[in-house]
Amino acid sequence: MSDMNELVQRYLAAWNETDGAARRAALAEVFAEDAVYTDPLVSVRGRDGLDATIAAVQGQFGGLVFSLGGAVDAHHDVARFTWHLGPEGAEPVVVGFDVVVTGDDGRIRQVLGFLDKVPAGV
Repeated sequence: MSDMNELVQRYLAAWNETDGAARRAALAEVFAEDAVYTDPLVSVRGRDGLDATIAAVQGQFGGLVFSLGGAVDAHHDVARFTWHLGPEGAEPVVVGFDVVVTGDDGRIRQVLGFLDKVPAGV
């Protein structure tokens, strides 16, 4: 998992995985056990907290998919990228920007998320 582009794609795939068991398996491959995820709406530690967060987002935005919104910019153990959430192939409903930090094993140990475009009422 040394390729940051591949890691970010796998990260987004985990957010899109609707099968709980498959999502937890993806999270185990991509995230350190005690990873920290923080955005303006939630702060969780560990894969279980992240799994619950993803399930809640999927419940709120059912049928929408996460996709990469541009190039991944990375150096050392840090990457930043824009993501979109919306109907596949259509204008995104939500746009965000994440910074991920990886550990020595190549797994994500921290995510700092920002929301650039959010629908009213969220």
